[in-house]
Amino acid sequence: MTTWNRKRLIAAGAVLVGTVALQSPARAEPGDNADVQVTVDIEEITEPGVLAMSIAGNSVALSEDGSTLLVRQFVGTLPTVTVTDTRTAEEVPDNAAWAVLGSATDFVGGAGQAPISAGHLGWKPRLLDGGDTGLVSGGEEVVTVLDEPTQPGNNVGLVDQELLVSTFDSAAVTGDTYSVNADLYLRTPADVAAGSYTSTLTLSLFE
Repeated sequence: MTTWNRKRLIAAGAVLVGTVALQSPARAEPGDNADVQVTVDIEEITEPGVLAMSIAGNSVALSEDGSTLLVRQFVGTLPTVTVTDTRTAEEVPDNAAWAVLGSATDFVGGAGQAPISAGHLGWKPRLLDGGDTGLVSGGEEVVTVLDEPTQPGNNVGLVDQELLVSTFDSAAVTGDTYSVNADLYLRTPADVAAGSYTSTLTLSLFE
């Protein structure tokens, strides 16, 4: 290679290197826009199931029916009580059982009459819908203090918490609805004072 050609090649290389070194970085022009897409996956909220009780009404009026010379009787029907369990079996505590219990206060006279004790109020539960498992059952009849017991010790009236409906295996009856009502009867001595009386029957769901 001649000296002249070598000088020309070196000069060309120098020009090439110089061209790379002098490139300007890319830059956005004023007013240009650039978008960034933002995504997120949101899972549906799964609400846990619940065990709940509802009552079809908040009052019942008893009317006289079946009175005798010695005992006056006033009867009515407890509004339908519904127990709903929307839980899965996995959400139920181990060995759990639920029950609805009821107790009444004394009947207080509206005009100062002597009260009638809750022992004079009885009921006979009636299971309306116990599902298909056979594991939900209504409570036994509780008669009044004026009655002979129909079962050992059940002539006490609704003074204490008495069983309306229950199951002994909560996990086996989840995902369903159960309903019950009861025949109510107030039995008093024939000489009970006339007038209006009021009692409160409290129903409680326990598990």
